[in-house]
Amino acid sequence: MAFVGIDHGTSGVTTCIEYNNGEKKFFKLKRTELKSKSKSYIEELKKYVDLNEIKLMGVCYSMGDGINKITDIQKVSNRGVLNLEGIGEKVGGGTIVYDEIKDSGIPAVLIPGLHKNVASMDKRFNALYSHIASPEKISIAYNAFKTFGYNDFVLSDISSNTVTLLIKDGIIFGGFDACVGASGILHGPLDLELIREIDLGKIDANSAFSKAGVVKIANLYEGVEDTKKAIMGKYNSDENCKLALDSLVLSVCMEINSLMFLNSSNKVVLAGSIGTWKDEKENIDVSNMIDEMLNKNKIDISVLDGESAAEGSVLIAKDIYNGVKDILGIEIDYSIN
Repeated sequence: MAFVGIDHGTSGVTTCIEYNNGEKKFFKLKRTELKSKSKSYIEELKKYVDLNEIKLMGVCYSMGDGINKITDIQKVSNRGVLNLEGIGEKVGGGTIVYDEIKDSGIPAVLIPGLHKNVASMDKRFNALYSHIASPEKISIAYNAFKTFGYNDFVLSDISSNTVTLLIKDGIIFGGFDACVGASGILHGPLDLELIREIDLGKIDANSAFSKAGVVKIANLYEGVEDTKKAIMGKYNSDENCKLALDSLVLSVCMEINSLMFLNSSNKVVLAGSIGTWKDEKENIDVSNMIDEMLNKNKIDISVLDGESAAEGSVLIAKDIYNGVKDILGIEIDYSIN
């Protein structure tokens, strides 16, 4: 018996496999190598697990705005998205993975994103924003929920983009999408300068979103897969890179604070490759930087290390197989055979 979870991230597709003895293994494939078809996802998966042993997979794909329940992948049309516009730079590797999984016949559920048609969220957030988070943020939130045992907390996932969610009474209440509030390394909200560039036809909105993160401050871009490492590696040697990270931390703290008045606890969980970034050589600890800035408000910060989205997707698959009725308030449309 095994369960599998997938995180369709900006830089690649990460997989977590949990075996019957509780052991977990991870592997990651770059989107570019999947797009080139130099590697088959299913063939890679076979190296880690007998496909016949997989009881259920939890799958994340793109924005997830075409479904509002955790749904049997065989029931899903158009890969669970309305369209692929406005999602940042498109490579195509995740699409190939999705199709391989669906065609394989492996039992799988597709996790939705958080958007205006997800009924479990507070109706004011649904009214304010058409979209709040892509599917892997639900997986991260569920991982935090299970790992720390918090029913009430703010989750901030900080990576290529930053998304911050509020969980109240074990249900996702609302939050801020990558294009609304805090900046990530690549993606961020559109300010006046970018809006003007769009209106003048110098750039399209999706491209603007893809450069609206602190990459615009660092003035350093090495592709969707390598820019984070490049900027973080120059924090102490390049003034622009230092200002980029310092500005990101400020924006994240602003976003977290904006939700804390709705949080009945003082609990905050940080996740994502930047939120958990520690480099002793460069003397960088992002969680400490955030903690120091928020400490005056006596906020209790926990850090969710590792491949938290892929692991969260495994937890979702496992708990659905074992009979849970919802995931953080989100309904389930799947029948165990």
